[in-house]
Amino acid sequence: MDEDFRKAALDYHRLPRPGKLAVEPTKRMATQRDLGLAYSPGVAAACEAIAADPNAAWELTARGNMVAVVTNGTAVLGLGAIGALASKPVMEGKAVLFKKFAGIDSIDIEVDERDPAKLIEVVAALEPSFGAINLEDIKAPECFEVERTLRERMRIPVFHDDQHGTAIIVAAAVLNGLILQGKDISEVKLVNTGGGAAALACLDLLVERGLRRENVTVCDIEGVVYKGRSSGMDPYKARYARDTEARRLEEVLEGCDVFLGLSAPRVLKAEWLPRLAPKPLVLALANPDPEILPEAVRAVRPDAIVATGRSDYPNQVNNVLCFPFIFRGALDVGATAINEAMKIAAAEAIARLARVEASEVVAAAYGGNAPVFGPDYIIPKPFDPRLILEIAPAVARAAMESGVARRPIEDFAQYRRELERFVFRTGYLMRPIFEAARQTAMRVAYSEGEDERTLRAVQTVLDEGIAEPVLIGRREVIEARCRAMGLRMDLSESVQVLDPAKDRETFEPLVKLYQRKVGRRGVPPEAAARRIGTRPTVAASLLLEAGLVDAAICGGSGNWMNQWHYAFDIIGKRPDVGRVYALSAVIIPSGTLFFVDTHLLVEPTAEQVAEMTCLAAEQVRAFGIVPKVALVSHSSFGASQAPSARTMREALKLLRAREPDLEVDGEMHADAALVPAIRARAVPESALTDTANLLVFPNLDSANISFNLLKAAADGLQLGPVLLGMNKPVHVLVPSVTARGIVNLTALAAHQAQGQEKDEAGAAGG
Repeated sequence: MDEDFRKAALDYHRLPRPGKLAVEPTKRMATQRDLGLAYSPGVAAACEAIAADPNAAWELTARGNMVAVVTNGTAVLGLGAIGALASKPVMEGKAVLFKKFAGIDSIDIEVDERDPAKLIEVVAALEPSFGAINLEDIKAPECFEVERTLRERMRIPVFHDDQHGTAIIVAAAVLNGLILQGKDISEVKLVNTGGGAAALACLDLLVERGLRRENVTVCDIEGVVYKGRSSGMDPYKARYARDTEARRLEEVLEGCDVFLGLSAPRVLKAEWLPRLAPKPLVLALANPDPEILPEAVRAVRPDAIVATGRSDYPNQVNNVLCFPFIFRGALDVGATAINEAMKIAAAEAIARLARVEASEVVAAAYGGNAPVFGPDYIIPKPFDPRLILEIAPAVARAAMESGVARRPIEDFAQYRRELERFVFRTGYLMRPIFEAARQTAMRVAYSEGEDERTLRAVQTVLDEGIAEPVLIGRREVIEARCRAMGLRMDLSESVQVLDPAKDRETFEPLVKLYQRKVGRRGVPPEAAARRIGTRPTVAASLLLEAGLVDAAICGGSGNWMNQWHYAFDIIGKRPDVGRVYALSAVIIPSGTLFFVDTHLLVEPTAEQVAEMTCLAAEQVRAFGIVPKVALVSHSSFGASQAPSARTMREALKLLRAREPDLEVDGEMHADAALVPAIRARAVPESALTDTANLLVFPNLDSANISFNLLKAAADGLQLGPVLLGMNKPVHVLVPSVTARGIVNLTALAAHQAQGQEKDEAGAAGG
């Protein structure tokens, strides 16, 4: 690495505090009672329960979500036998990956012991502390014996990631590569260079998956592994010894379908490549310098598919693709081991994921260019957030079917929904809305039908069964972008495309409707007709107003307020409300907070504050949350006579008369809203219990500033804005919206459309 990068790496590890790990409590410890429950005397109850039933430890301690990353530092990737202490930064890094990608708590344990027998004793003694053991960077062949013995002795999963993590990713890459090259795994010839722990684990898993052992040739630093060779051999490598006269790598490459390199830089020469079979796979996985560079392969064999271990080339074989999610699935069923069935299930799940379109997160990381299954994309990217949703359930199911699960999962659909918290922070909040939206498919129009975020969202909407999409845009552009992004939607059946410039039968009758709506607002007839073709929000809103769709999702580009005005001019407000308001939510580690009004009303009156609060509380209930409302102010419970404080006090009176069962109090400082102890000191008998979740502000500035400040400071995730009081279900997207944000508002709009349809049917019946 260059000197600048080295300095940056050292600063990263040193600042603002040394290392990459910390311990955070999961329980509140704010009072003497909390301390008594956490430690003495309350902890005795938990200890006694575990002494009576050891299985209670899974419920009463962190053990069931705790993995130890253990090494003796004898084979650190790219660095060799640097020792236990020097390996600590690597092990800390592995531990934080567990937490980042799968929510697993992990502790690194560096053992200064090179004797395998003694190392085994140290690790085996750790069993009461952990739910699983991840062995790391232990040299071969000792690593085989260490893992085998520990698996026999321990009743928790023991997994040497250098072996099996690599094997799982390689198996996924080979399976998909062979699909693209039109070859059957049972018929291909494979040559491996390396012969170490990772290489042998790869071969074992591929053989388990259908590769014939007699079609495998292994080469190591001394040449071909052949029957009768004594130098540099061990029982593990001897399983792949061939009855052959060949002694050098170049002699065994003739007709090779898969080259699997896990050895050293530049061992595969470009001049040998013509010997490979047609359409070969070349997995050159030595790091940081591969056995041969991809450009050298393509220069000689353009028909080859190439993978490396490097992030600056396509098809990176990276263990982070699997190990967090394998442990997630294993821990969640209380597995006693990670067996071959679980590893194969993981490999096949990874392979399947690469064959569907890439996620928005992956696309963003590649400058908006989403990879599509093909020669340069045979395995998913390491940060694809859907990995946990595919791998963990597959591993858990395989554990159950192979008999190593102690706590089987009964409802995999529910389990998958629970895993969504690691992928979509809006998952828990949106779950009741999604479930309701699936009950009756509503037609939802998208004004920005050509936008890639919209198209990704629509694919998810179809996959989730949330709505029937109607895309506004040019068909040829939408078709081209769907192809480029690898989306699976059928634009002739599951999705309707409407182009205002071409679909005259649909849009021409809407011109007069629009003219009636805006004719007295300074928009002449000619301009009204022109806007339908040039302002997609106008087109989507007209489809909704005319009853051709049930809901509309508009905006996402340009000025938000302009887009809202286009929609409002057509849809208007509900007849029973005085104004339209905007509700926004921010999801932070401690939960979800709702803010109103964040976008529309600059200086609300007391009546408007009361109205927006009632509408917002109604929407919060739709999420399955009991609204707890704080009317926030610079003043706390009558301390100020400023106009804004008086407005909030008057609003409280109106609310208590209008909704006596609503938990609401104010006016109050924001800290009193969020910290019950502070509120209790000001007003001991507040009508508001616990922490407020709906914050109502005296003006637009305070609401918008507070919302955006919290979102930025707490790394919060935004939901909304949700328009409250519109006459029909329509929402206007902010420019920063993600595809998932569009999915969320689609579900919300569809749910609102269902409610409106039900209300109209009830009114007609009455």
